[in-house]
This record gives sequence, C-alpha cells and structure tokens, in this order.
Amino acid sequence: MSFSSCYSHSPLPFNKDIKLCRTVGQVKLNFPFSITSNGVTEHISRSRFSLSGDWSFIGGSRIAVKPKATRSVRHPKRSQIHASWFMGSQLASTVFTWGTVAVLPFYTLMVLAPKSELTRKSMESSLPYVVLGVLYAYLLCLSWTPETVRLIFASKYLLPELSSIGKMFSSELTLASAWIHLLVVDLFAARHIFRDGLKNQIETRHSVSFCLFFCPIGILTHVITKAMTKTTRKDGHGL
Repeated sequence: MSFSSCYSHSPLPFNKDIKLCRTVGQVKLNFPFSITSNGVTEHISRSRFSLSGDWSFIGGSRIAVKPKATRSVRHPKRSQIHASWFMGSQLASTVFTWGTVAVLPFYTLMVLAPKSELTRKSMESSLPYVVLGVLYAYLLCLSWTPETVRLIFASKYLLPELSSIGKMFSSELTLASAWIHLLVVDLFAARHIFRDGLKNQIETRHSVSFCLFFCPIGILTHVITKAMTKTTRKDGHGL
C-alpha cells in the first residue's frame, strides 16, 4: 500500500517546517510557530492540527493537515526598552556623576589652599550637606520597595546579611543613593579633619586626600599624624 500526504496551505506564514509521523488516523499535534505582522512578532504557543484522510487501493492514503490556532501571545521587539527602567538607570548615572563632581571643589580647596579665607568659609558652610542630603532622600524614596525592609533585616536576629544586602544593591538607584551617602559622610569627615588640623596646627592634606575615596584610612592617618605631632612638640619643648 502506497502512502502519500498533502498539506493544506494556511494563511499564516510559518517559519518552521512540520514533520509528521507516518500514521493514519486522527492525531492531534502541538507545534510552536511565530509569525510577523506590522513589525510585531506574534508567537503561536499552541496550534492544534486536525488530520483528515481517505484511503483507497488505487490512490493509497491521503492526509490533510489543517492547523487551528487556539491561543496567541504577542511579544514586543527585543529592541524596545522598558521606559521606567531606562529612566531609573539614566537618573542613577546622572546623580552618580554630578554628585562626585560636586564634592571635588571642596577637596581641592582643602588640599591646595588649606589656609585661604575661601577654604575656611567653604568648610564652615552646611549648604553642601543639605543639598546632598535632599538628593539622597529623593533617591532613597525612588529605590525603596516593599522588599527592602525584608532584605535589611534578613536574619532571624533582625540583622542584615551579606547576601541580602547584595540583592538590595543590585538596583542602580539603590547604588546611586549609597554613593551619595558615602560622599556626604566622607566630606563631613574630611571637614572635621581639616578644621581639627587648623585648630591644632597639624598637617591634614594627606588625610583629607584619603577621605575622598578611603575615608577610614584618612581618619586613621589623621590620628597617627596628630599623635606624632604632639610627641614631636613635647620632645622639642623638653630640649
């Protein structure tokens, strides 16, 4: 007995070939197909095929395949970017750049002109901390989610864990807010070191420079410098 098959043409332009087993009878097959219409890709997630046929000794078996789309899911193009994600990433990048640039003049004055009147007045002003504080609060509100509290108090002792903090800082907005937080604290520590150096006549330029990116090291070097300066002065007076 000869076997032949024919396929009925569907109005849907399928992108994949169909391979059928050589069986005669009523069979239901599921195949995924994708079609393109007006620049949007549609995915036919389930397509049911009805097989109908007739048999004769002369012509053999003839099978007709008729796909019936039961459900379609529309997927946008991959090139499209979610608007809120794009705005959040762009805002985080902008804040990161401008926040860093905003504190550089103060460090420059403390290092290059520590005894000038402009530097002293700049270090007495609280305006930089107010501006950066407001910016930090704004970013904190944007990055705050219902999951934030759970990540902060992740352990059974209501203490943060390293893995949970890593998940929390996977957001660029959260990273940007943390960076602004560090800039404020570092500048505040640098100002304290600078003013303490003026009061006690201690060299602070190296310690202030460390505070820009390595604040704990800057504090440590200032403590060491202050102790060494006092020791040297005592020895000088003793002689």
